[in-house]
Amino acid sequence: MTTAEPGTRRHELAAFLRSRRERITPEQVGLPRGRRRRTPGLRREEVAHLSAVGVTWYTWLEQARDIQVSPQVLDALAGALLLDPTERSHLFALAAQSDPHPETACPAVTPALRELLHQLEPVPACVQNSRYDFLAYNRTFGRLYCDLDALPREDRNTLWLAFTNEDFRAAFGDLPEVLRAMVGKLRASMAEHLAEPAWKALVQRLQDASPEFRELWDRRDVADLAGRAKVIRNAQVGVLHLEHTNLWLGPAAGPRLGTYVPLDEESRARLERLLELAVREEAQAAGEARAPQGGREAQAAGDAQPTRKAQAHAAGDAQPTRKAQAHAAGDAQPTRKAQALTAA
Repeated sequence: MTTAEPGTRRHELAAFLRSRRERITPEQVGLPRGRRRRTPGLRREEVAHLSAVGVTWYTWLEQARDIQVSPQVLDALAGALLLDPTERSHLFALAAQSDPHPETACPAVTPALRELLHQLEPVPACVQNSRYDFLAYNRTFGRLYCDLDALPREDRNTLWLAFTNEDFRAAFGDLPEVLRAMVGKLRASMAEHLAEPAWKALVQRLQDASPEFRELWDRRDVADLAGRAKVIRNAQVGVLHLEHTNLWLGPAAGPRLGTYVPLDEESRARLERLLELAVREEAQAAGEARAPQGGREAQAAGDAQPTRKAQAHAAGDAQPTRKAQAHAAGDAQPTRKAQALTAA
């Protein structure tokens, strides 16, 4: 893999910022157009104002000067220039910085991948980045270890949950061994991201929250990412025997699809039961949301317990707000497809 020279990166970054600035009208960002405006799009000083950075500094950035730009400033520029998730990812890549917000929608989680997550149900499946943030997941995975939907986006990380969330920890019968393996995998993955703020912030957060993590981290053990058989104690349906497999969606250091295939018929039946419970919860949530409007039918849909064959139809009639999700670490869409979130 060939790495671009710093000078080339700076010129590409400058050109990209200039092109994004010139496509935005003042009205789009709440600024008056004024009488004399020769510049297409926004002026440099307007972008600097919207991003809370100095005009001279931003001008140097567009001139490809050799200056340092932090992830926080890039985040502000991305907001000021109204970048979509793909453009945001490109901005951070050109600046050779890591996106500090993993919940930002990830370009790797495409609509087709969200649909794949949905089609895999009742097999639990998720998309994670190399930092172990959950970028997207289907309904079964969302309830496999704990209720992921109930957690803040910044807490949807395997390491964070393994050391701080009691429900997540209770799902493992061999917790000490699992924790050692998780920390070893994180250290091995971090070798390629030592200077990246998001990685350092995750490790610091874990060290501040968990003496157990600090002890394991200081051992400097490493482990590979090979899949293996897992025994998971689900609080709703009981013990599950599953085979965990990782499928990389790009370079090995990038996002990956994780699947948890049942190893016996009893585990498959319990996963189907877990999916039924998820569908029922969605219908109930939809009924409660519509009940204040005088709709008894919506509440009836919430109270119903659909069979697996009729679930899709029942969920469609109830119009659940959390319907068929593979959550993006960032924005939920009320469609029947699995949903996704980003990072970087």
